[in-house]
Amino acid sequence: MSTATTPAGVPERGATEPVESGPVTGATTPEVSDVSGMIARSGVPGQRGAAADADDVPRYAPQWLQLREGADASARAHELLDPLRIRLANRPGRGDLVIHDLGCGTGSMGRWLAPRLDGAQHWILHDRDPYLLHFATVGAPRAAADGSRVSVTTQRGDIGRLTTDALAGASLVTASALLDVLTAEEIDRLAAACAGAGVPALLTLSVVGRIELAPADPLDAEFAEAFNAHQRRGDLLGPDAITTACEAFARYGATVRVHPSPWRLGPDDAALTEEWLRGWVGAACEQRPDLAAHAESYLRSRLTACAAGALRAVVHHSDLLALPRPTGGAA
Repeated sequence: MSTATTPAGVPERGATEPVESGPVTGATTPEVSDVSGMIARSGVPGQRGAAADADDVPRYAPQWLQLREGADASARAHELLDPLRIRLANRPGRGDLVIHDLGCGTGSMGRWLAPRLDGAQHWILHDRDPYLLHFATVGAPRAAADGSRVSVTTQRGDIGRLTTDALAGASLVTASALLDVLTAEEIDRLAAACAGAGVPALLTLSVVGRIELAPADPLDAEFAEAFNAHQRRGDLLGPDAITTACEAFARYGATVRVHPSPWRLGPDDAALTEEWLRGWVGAACEQRPDLAAHAESYLRSRLTACAAGALRAVVHHSDLLALPRPTGGAA
């Protein structure tokens, strides 16, 4: 799951997002089948929202991205904004900010960041799914922190093939809940592209593999371990992504800052917590089928506590700011 899902944007390389399910009530008895088959991305549950279209672009439920947007906004590390603002204020050229938002989903990163930066901005929203690009365009911010205009365009494509040339004229690269669904090769390519163009990168909400639930349950650790293993399936980095990204950007000469950005979910976040729990347990059972024998009672207990306002969860993430050496071609 992408704990990190957006305003986590949906990553372009085909990671999945969950559809929104109805709220849990005291009369609801969650079954194991409710969660089996869910794919988790970055600390957040994931599930195909609909069939792929003719060119095999998966559809992701915007309801899930909307559901998590408030938690994402609260979690992002404001501490990284001042060094970013200083870098942007001192960039050569000084025209409008040109910001590439990778795996933009419904555009929540722009809605969070654009009103926190001064100056006219042009956002280029990248995603493989034209359905999500439509939502991102409709919901795009209109004004910067100082009232300057904000404009957007969209671009379909695979961010795994991002190049220095593609970032020509860029001022900033952003992404949310993306790194943990990339491979080491893709992260290296992203770091190389940013370094080659001299473009800073603000990459938020990468899961780090730690979950805290209160009250605790003896099975928490087993589900967490299985979930983390699920995130590392294939060549995906999952909770190792933030370390890999730090090393990659540093290898290309960037100054790297990392700051915690945990979700802190309580009674006011019951709908999000329910969806997150279903995806988290489902992914763990997919990775370790033997856990299915415990999943129904475990999930029922957790959802009952959630509906009663008695469950709290901390889903740990980290935000990364990479400041490459400026180049003559940087914006």
